[in-house]
Amino acid sequence: MLSIDRSIVDAIVAHARRDHPDEACGVVAGRVGSDTPTRHIRMENSARSMTFYEFDSMEQLRVWREMDDRDEEPVVIYHSHTATEAYPSRTDVSFAGEPGAHYLLVSTREPDTEEIRSFRIVDGVVTEEPVRIVDAAVDPHAVQSYMFGQSPATVDYECSGR
Repeated sequence: MLSIDRSIVDAIVAHARRDHPDEACGVVAGRVGSDTPTRHIRMENSARSMTFYEFDSMEQLRVWREMDDRDEEPVVIYHSHTATEAYPSRTDVSFAGEPGAHYLLVSTREPDTEEIRSFRIVDGVVTEEPVRIVDAAVDPHAVQSYMFGQSPATVDYECSGR
């Protein structure tokens, strides 16, 4: 399960909507081994494409070095799909090179709907995972979980008991 702060999700969705109709991309860094995304890093899609994203190699080198210096790692790698559902394409799977990362996809195909999904991609195998959004600004114990799937049976909402 990916647990992520509402403000980071809002920043990712805003980035995706701002770059639409091109795909947006970036990472959310967190302390090494923590599995906690804490620092949103918006990156440029050097492909400037509606169907493909690619980190600029020099920007990626700079960001990865900066994370090393801060004892961070890419906890979340995200990008948007502009006309299709938030599900990894074959190209996304083939370029997924961080087996410990959560791959977060945002679809901007519907302007008024927030469609986000998270996946683990290891050795070409895609596994969807629930997304737990924590709204620390309102109540640190308040959480919501989302899992957007192909059928209503896979939708999961969870609230804390506190």
